[in-house]
Amino acid sequence: MTVATIPFTLSRAGVVMSPAGDPREAEGVLNPASGRTPDGRLHLLPRLVARGNVSRVGLAEVVIRDGAPAGVERRGVVLEPDEGWERGNGHAGVEDPRVTWIPSLGLHAMTYVAYGPLGPRPALAVSRDLVRWERRGPLHFAYQPELDTDLNLFPNKDCVWFPEPVPDPHGNLAYAMLHRPMWDLSWIVPGEGTMLPAGLEDDRPGIWISYADGDSLVHLRDHRLVATSEYGWEALKIGAGPPPVRVEEGWLAIHHGVTGEMHPGTDQQQRVRYEAGALLLDPEDPARVLARTAEPLLKPESPEELAGTVPNVVFPTAIEEIEGSLFVFYGMADTHIGVARLARA
Repeated sequence: MTVATIPFTLSRAGVVMSPAGDPREAEGVLNPASGRTPDGRLHLLPRLVARGNVSRVGLAEVVIRDGAPAGVERRGVVLEPDEGWERGNGHAGVEDPRVTWIPSLGLHAMTYVAYGPLGPRPALAVSRDLVRWERRGPLHFAYQPELDTDLNLFPNKDCVWFPEPVPDPHGNLAYAMLHRPMWDLSWIVPGEGTMLPAGLEDDRPGIWISYADGDSLVHLRDHRLVATSEYGWEALKIGAGPPPVRVEEGWLAIHHGVTGEMHPGTDQQQRVRYEAGALLLDPEDPARVLARTAEPLLKPESPEELAGTVPNVVFPTAIEEIEGSLFVFYGMADTHIGVARLARA
């Protein structure tokens, strides 16, 4: 068990975005990505949910007052579920975007969940300005014999890129992505049950890392487990949050932990609780956890976090520096978007 402490805190700084009457936001605005346009202006890319749980990715400029996010100005929609692999029988969506600015490529890399015919699958789009996005397609995980399975068979979420190349298992610099495969296939094939990779005994979804070469970022290799649930507030599963941030001690990766009851076949769970914590990853081997939070840094307490489409949820997805301070943007009960200040303890 990892017991070293992480010297950071999260403190609420308010609600920055709520549904505003647009039918495309009827079931909530939540789980935003973030980035800066070429003119330096900070934007969120929120998930906009219409009736029937149909999701789009919007664009909203962040209004900053007194050095902190205070609201947004909407700039439209940048990604719709237009492709066949983003639509299924009775459902569709481009969900939960995570955006990483990768300076060495000059690109914003957006991972998102394509809610298509076989359930939630990770996909990639890239942009130079946050406005025009080029789909690169679904992510492909290379077959790895020692795992004795094909990761492409499984639903996968919470995919997020590191902002710079990191050492891969062979000591070479490569682009790295955290992700969260889900081993219970009954979510998409009733009665199929759980299938685990070789060597894995815990069937709870955890955080994995994979690596890519060049600028395509679609073909991933060298899949390794980073972390599974360790503490009570993570009892059901864990998943990655915003793009990892380089700090003095290593890579700081904000993550979420889930408790409660999950019901297969249900899109919007009602008996779960999401809380936020952090992992500290080794800069020389980001698959190695140096420290993690035994208790959550942020848990549902405010009215917007306690009641909504999915109650009792704080779900961190983006992190940005504003006038020398770090702020974490997060989904609140799958309905609103909040922000919290990240500071050293």
